Amino acid sequence: MQIVADLAGVPGKDCRGYCKYCYFKKTKPIEPLGCKHCPPGKVGCRVCGEGVQEMGRDFLPLFAVVNNVQNTLMLNPPRDNNLKVNISGGGDVSCYPQLEELISTINQWQIPMHLGYTSGKGIDDGNIASQFINQGVEEVTYTLFSVDPELRRKWMGDSKPEESIKAAQIFGENASLHAAAVIIPGVNDGEVLRETCNKLEEWGAKAFMMMRFANSFDQGLILRNEPIIEGITPHEPLEFEELVKEINSEYKLRVTGTPLSDPTINAPFIISKPGYEDFLDILPKVTGEATLLTSKIAEPFLTRIFNKIGAEDVNVIGTKKDIACLMTKEDLESLDLDEIKESVILPGRAFIHQMDAERILSKDGTERIIGYGPDTLSVDGELSSGMTEEEVIEHELESFIELIQAINFFGMKRVF
Repeated sequence: MQIVADLAGVPGKDCRGYCKYCYFKKTKPIEPLGCKHCPPGKVGCRVCGEGVQEMGRDFLPLFAVVNNVQNTLMLNPPRDNNLKVNISGGGDVSCYPQLEELISTINQWQIPMHLGYTSGKGIDDGNIASQFINQGVEEVTYTLFSVDPELRRKWMGDSKPEESIKAAQIFGENASLHAAAVIIPGVNDGEVLRETCNKLEEWGAKAFMMMRFANSFDQGLILRNEPIIEGITPHEPLEFEELVKEINSEYKLRVTGTPLSDPTINAPFIISKPGYEDFLDILPKVTGEATLLTSKIAEPFLTRIFNKIGAEDVNVIGTKKDIACLMTKEDLESLDLDEIKESVILPGRAFIHQMDAERILSKDGTERIIGYGPDTLSVDGELSSGMTEEEVIEHELESFIELIQAINFFGMKRVF
């Protein structure tokens, strides 16, 4: 069981300034995008509005964070010995001004802690990592970028990169360190990337997540802030997947990538791969007729699965967007409506209001029925790095059962 100690915090403000590659850099206030959580006749809610931009949530005071954790413990008493408090937020955890006091307080309850995503930019003395470990911090997720201090100084705005790297080393040698890096072509890939992996392996880090840099709307910049960095062309998805596999084969670290892939357990979409066909027999029969709209990356996997289970009345169409969870109504505008069936299933986490989807997808005069599928159909390297193959397969089967149920409901064949 994991309890989240949410510190809140605003990107760019509560992290000692934007990194050069930050997803939130150059953002301006935008109108709500729309999603399945919005009221039926209105576009906009907490999820697709300020939630997407992570605005208006300054760091919470210590007493508020502690009270929230205590209330969660009272309402959901731990039933086993696997309880852990995950300290995270919208800002950088290491920049939380009362982090030492918070860790000390939670330690009094004898509950181990996980420091969620931190860049370490808030660490002025690397030895603080030893103190945190002695007070119950057992796991740390650390955005390292590079072990080259000057690269951290230039690209992350890290004023004391030697200290943040020292802290990462201490966490690696004495706790469970899960490192991460946004990979920018020509900057921290190639030999620079391998030197980072060499150090991580030397320190005893548990895992390393490679995150593909995004620099355009189609790659996921939905906050009207493209490009983040002029003149940088990110890796293509399959090119990036090959790089992840290459690094994974060279090191003992559990190397994963987002959006692709996890070579150790063959994720994402394990059940689409050769050798896993027997799991498809568990899926219910598809009796509905529908079009599944998804991302460019997910489309081949979904097509393979529905072809294998003989779902002839289901067609899968990939939009230009790389990530299905970041699809917006603009991704529907360029679709060929001749290919779209009368029932359409959208990704559950897409930022598209049903009302917008109905309007855009019915421009040819056919009133189409719009439904939403499950939030996710598989997991990317960010989540799979902490999962087993069996856990991912279980998640995929549950998700595809839910998706087929949506197809059968919204795409019900009507006899007149």
